[in-house]
Parts: sequence; structure tokens; C-alpha cells
Amino acid sequence: MSARPRARGPLAALVALFTAGYLAPYLLPTVVGRLAAGLGLGPAQAGLVGSVLLLGSASAGFTLAARVERVGPRRAARLGLLAMALGYGSAAATGSLPLVVAGVVLGGFGSGSATAVAASGIAGRPDPQRASTLGLLSVSAAAGVLYLTLPRLGGGHAPPLLALAGAAVLVWPVTGRLPGATRAYRGVAAAEAAGPLPYRRAGAVLAGCVLAWSMAQNALWGVSGRIGTGQAGLSEVTAGAVFAVALGGGLAGVTAAGALGSRLGRAVPIGAGTVLIAACVLLSANAEGLASFATGEVLWNTVYPVVLSYLLGLAASLDPRGRWAVLVGSASSLGTACGPVVGSVLSQAAGFPVMGAVLAGLLLAVAGPMAVVARHASGRPLVPGSIRRRGGAPAAFVAGAAPATTALLPQVGAPEQEIAAIPAPVAGRRRPVRSAFRLARPGRG
Repeated sequence: MSARPRARGPLAALVALFTAGYLAPYLLPTVVGRLAAGLGLGPAQAGLVGSVLLLGSASAGFTLAARVERVGPRRAARLGLLAMALGYGSAAATGSLPLVVAGVVLGGFGSGSATAVAASGIAGRPDPQRASTLGLLSVSAAAGVLYLTLPRLGGGHAPPLLALAGAAVLVWPVTGRLPGATRAYRGVAAAEAAGPLPYRRAGAVLAGCVLAWSMAQNALWGVSGRIGTGQAGLSEVTAGAVFAVALGGGLAGVTAAGALGSRLGRAVPIGAGTVLIAACVLLSANAEGLASFATGEVLWNTVYPVVLSYLLGLAASLDPRGRWAVLVGSASSLGTACGPVVGSVLSQAAGFPVMGAVLAGLLLAVAGPMAVVARHASGRPLVPGSIRRRGGAPAAFVAGAAPATTALLPQVGAPEQEIAAIPAPVAGRRRPVRSAFRLARPGRG
């Protein structure tokens, strides 16, 4: 077990935080649709409110990117969950548009804070992709249940917002399993935060591509409810059932990604998966009936979390301190925030089919650069304790080294290397000089 004082809370707590933080983007179609219906907003206005919610989430991620360890994971998580409960709860309790907007901004900031804590903790685990996969499984299952339940709870904008507030309340008890920030821990965290980011160019390219990748998909996701009920002619209950089945497909896709692991690397699932998503976006945007709409949505939502799990694992592998994981996640939230506005504006100006063509082209444009980053910059940087002896066991820290000393050891570099056994030369003697070796026996000095 590493002696380095990193925030590595139990996996269950990190998965629960991941679920609470990611639930708002997953419920975006029903949130935007309920805001439009319940508050009498136009499609573009409702999409703008949804974007404001996710902008609050992105701002939290950028704010906490290098500060989670300094604040303490437990405190940061609890502040985020409190903001979610208060923000979404107050927005659900009022019909005043300014108060609703203020509430969703506060709630979005809380969602982003929970996601930042989860991303930072997941990046510090031995297998970040497995932890990300479990988080995506959890949030897909929770969102699928809500899509089946919310249409039966009456109209108005309150039910989905209350669901987000309730998720924060349910996750609060598990935050006790997360580490706090002791005085010594803060000193080490401050020393680590001052270190340079590894893979700067690759990380910047990945963050920019993920922003566009998320924006393209959430532009369609934000108007998928309108495509189903308007262009495809489905009822809200039927469209909700399609979304629930689609999220069930996401569960199957993430399960398959977890079973596949790193057998294909990361470049192939990210590049080929994004191309397949672009085809699904075209199919969904051109849907004119239940069959085509359901096929596009289910196939899309099956592939999307698979690619996302590899992207999150790639970001975590670029920096085990979690900074690139949080920054890339925040870039994803920023793209998600822009999505509803982009989708609403494009669909109103040119129609759903043209919107789908534009978004598919954007996805194809970023598929290549993301695959290149996965191909050439993927892999856990060399950190203390990651050097492997023959047989695969991690090399131990120097006995008695203080935490402040281990924080000064090299944090980045080449991927993990095997230590080769080098035999010591005997210098021409048949055997070593006997006097050079002494056995420790009782009674001898």
C-alpha cells in the first residue's frame, strides 16, 4: 500500500459521487422539456436555462481542478452536495424564472463539485478506467429508472429537479468514507499542486476535442425529446420509455467495456466509437417514426458511455494526481453546457436533419485527434511506488521516508518499467573474499 497521502476514498463513495454529479447531464432532455412546458418558455429559452445549469457545473470543475486535495475530498464533496440540494430544491419550489435560474446555477455548481471530487479520487486509483466504468453503470441505471418514473409524476418543472436534489441527499452519508485534509496533508497537496502538468500538449488537445465531442452529442441530446414528440410523433411516455431502454443499452455497453478492458487499447474504442456515434446522430436527427428514433437513440446511448469510459480513463492516465481528469471532465461539462443552446439554435434555424449533419461532421473531425492522443500519450506516468520488480510487485518506498520527502520524488516520466536483474562481476576471482562477508550470530559484535 502506498504511503503517499493521496485522496483515495473507498470506491463506493467515489462511484456514488460520480453518479450524483453526472445525473444532471443525463436528465437534460427531461429537464429542458419540463422547463419549457412548466414555465411557458420557448425551446431556445429552455435550452439556455439547461446550458446555464451545466455552465455552473463546468465552472466548479475548473475552480476545483487543483484544489480538491487542498480543501479535502470530504469537505469539497459535502459542500457540493449541499449546493445541489439547496439549488435544485429551491428551483423546484418556485415558479419565478429568475429564482429558477439562480437555483439551477447553484445546483449545477454543486454537481460539478461532486464530479470533480469523484474524478480526482478515481484518477488516483490503481485502475481508473474500471472505477469510471462502475460510475457510468451507476448513473446510467439511476437515469434509466428516473426516465421510467418521472413521466408518471405529473407535469411541471419540479419532478426532475427534485430528483437531482434527492440524489444529493442520498449520497451525503457515504462522504464520511472520504479522507479529510489534515495539516500535513495540505502541505503535501500544496507541494504537488505546484508541480508541472505532464503531457501538456496531449492534455490540451484532448480537453479541446472532448469539449467539442460533448457539445455535439448534447446538442442532439438536449432536443431529443422534441425530436421524439414532434418529428417522430411519439407521446411523452413513449419517448421516456425509449430513453429508458437507451440508457439500459448504455448499461450493456459499459459492462462490455469493463469486460473488454485494455485488450484493444484506447485508440480503437475512442476513434471507431466516435465514428459510430456520428452515424447514430444522423439517424436520430432524421427519425420520423418509432423504429428509426428508437434505433438511433438506443445504439447511440449504448456506444456513448463506452467511449466516455475510455476518455475518462485516458485523462486519468495522463496525471495520477487527477488534474487532467478534472480539467477534461470540466471541458466535457462546458461542451455539455453549450449543447442545448447549439441544438436549439441549429434546429430552429435549419431543422433537425441539417442539425444532425453538422453535429455528425464535428464528431468525425475530432475522432482522429482523440485517437492520436490515446495512441501516443496513453499510459500511467512513472510515480513513486510504480516501478515494478520482477514478478510485478511494486517497489517499496525507502524505509522511514517522511511524507514530505516522498512528495519530492519524481512524479512524471516514462511509463512503468521493469527493473532488470544485473549480476555483479566477480572480478576474475573464483569466489568472493570470505572476509568481506560476516554472518550475524548471537554473541558476536
